[in-house]
Amino acid sequence: MGELLLPGEILAMDRRAAGRLVAAGSGDAALLYLWLLDRGGELIPSAARAALKWDEVRLNQALAALKSLGLSDGSVKEEAPPPAPPEGPPEYTAADITRELEQGDSPFPALVNEVQRRLGKILSTAELKILYTLYDYLALPAEVICLLVSWCVEEFERKYGAGRKPRMSQVQKEGFVWKRLGVDTVPAAETHLKRQAHYRAREVEVLRLLDIPPRPLVEGERKKVAAWTDMGFEDAALRLAYEKTIYKKQKMDWDYMNGILARWHRANLHTVAEIEAADTPRRKGTPPAMQSQPNPPGEADRRVREDVERMRAFMRKQNEQGGT
Repeated sequence: MGELLLPGEILAMDRRAAGRLVAAGSGDAALLYLWLLDRGGELIPSAARAALKWDEVRLNQALAALKSLGLSDGSVKEEAPPPAPPEGPPEYTAADITRELEQGDSPFPALVNEVQRRLGKILSTAELKILYTLYDYLALPAEVICLLVSWCVEEFERKYGAGRKPRMSQVQKEGFVWKRLGVDTVPAAETHLKRQAHYRAREVEVLRLLDIPPRPLVEGERKKVAAWTDMGFEDAALRLAYEKTIYKKQKMDWDYMNGILARWHRANLHTVAEIEAADTPRRKGTPPAMQSQPNPPGEADRRVREDVERMRAFMRKQNEQGGT
């Protein structure tokens, strides 16, 4: 029988904090907030990533959500500096590669065959050294390296056309990015690739919303679309921000549009209905000059009397004319 989680150590949450988290609808923000509550609000990134099984990107997004809700000041406790790593990977020799290939229990030979299949070529000695760097120096599992190579192939073909393959140096560069982000297990890689695929799909949709012909985005544009996606804007809100950009700048300006969306995000406005409601001045907040002014005392009575007198004069004139 498992351990019963009976009341013993209780975490207390302010009702207002719970209300903001529920209204935001961000599960990651809620999980991070609970983790911070359990640790007195002290954020140590490496500990949080290990406990929540997140990569750096996901942790930063959850922290940004808490900051936008006013539930975190974004401060991070300084971590003890890790031991200074070598300036770079070791200079592997051909003998190192041969020794690994000849080990009967090593998964490296099968990895080489699979990478060659996915790249459609036999790897040179220099390329084998790069692959061994990913395998030995970065300690990426063989399955993760296969996912990495497949992703690089897909990205290269998407940018440059079917049949085009990346160089191993480009695969290595992306591999170092994955390691830095904590994408070093199969589950983490699958999560990372699903997120990247979602971003790519959104890029196509956003280009359509911005009246831009389909094309691969440059790095700065990709980062902005990913940020807008994580912020949770509906398509109509993106279109509204685009129209405001065109009206102001007379052309598409990615930085200007990003500024509009960042302001809306800080105000927790992500739909057109929310944006328009916030833009409509409340009656109690309308400047005095814009409010209807009450008539001075007796003004209404005076106007009524004048209308009555005009009507009486008109009727007398009509009667006089009828009697002549």
